[in-house]
Amino acid sequence: MPREIAIVEDEPIIRDNYADYLSRQGYRVSGYGTRHEAMQAFTNKLPDLVILDIGLMDDPEGGFTLCRELRARSSTLPIIFLTARDSDLDSVSGLRLGADDYLTKEISLPHLTARIAALFRRMDAMQHATTRPETIHHGALDLHPERLTASWMHTPLELTVTEFWIVHSLVRRPGHVRDRDRLMQDANILVDAASISTHIRRIRRKFQQIDAQFDAIEAVYGAGYRWRSGGSR
Repeated sequence: MPREIAIVEDEPIIRDNYADYLSRQGYRVSGYGTRHEAMQAFTNKLPDLVILDIGLMDDPEGGFTLCRELRARSSTLPIIFLTARDSDLDSVSGLRLGADDYLTKEISLPHLTARIAALFRRMDAMQHATTRPETIHHGALDLHPERLTASWMHTPLELTVTEFWIVHSLVRRPGHVRDRDRLMQDANILVDAASISTHIRRIRRKFQQIDAQFDAIEAVYGAGYRWRSGGSR
């Protein structure tokens, strides 16, 4: 059955252009012009992936609000911002709200399709994880890939799918530096270096909400990140 993609974009011509292209790639596509329309449609069932603009009609931050609402309903729903707003502040804000990717409308349609396909590959890997059960216990950290759950000091961590696989990549080889390309490969995402840094900052903040002394994720200048062997409790 084709994957369902929802596009929340207030410009009908732009929305229809994306919808037409993605439909020709084999996806089922639905389009909405406002946050209210989208949330009404998502009341009973969420789509398989959501593409959001930030400004929606007379709501200049409507996409951010919708992202927050969707993430509250599902920690695993793939969410992509696709917007004309290209400031670092907007990009960081979108990722902090739990989006999996942040793209500007300058991106080509084939490139957009590649980003979508990467997120769906990751979802497929999740669904098949039960055939390869693996639980990781490292100090105060517990990771359960088959359930996509994590805890620190026996307290659940509310990680998005992207965040979970970044942590998983780091913890599998404590003390070893994982460069950004490796983290992208392990998390099945295609983002720029700045986006990886934003994901790491968001992950650290979630650990620190549980443990103010958390220091297990270390940045290695010019190389990437590592899980410090001595940084876990």
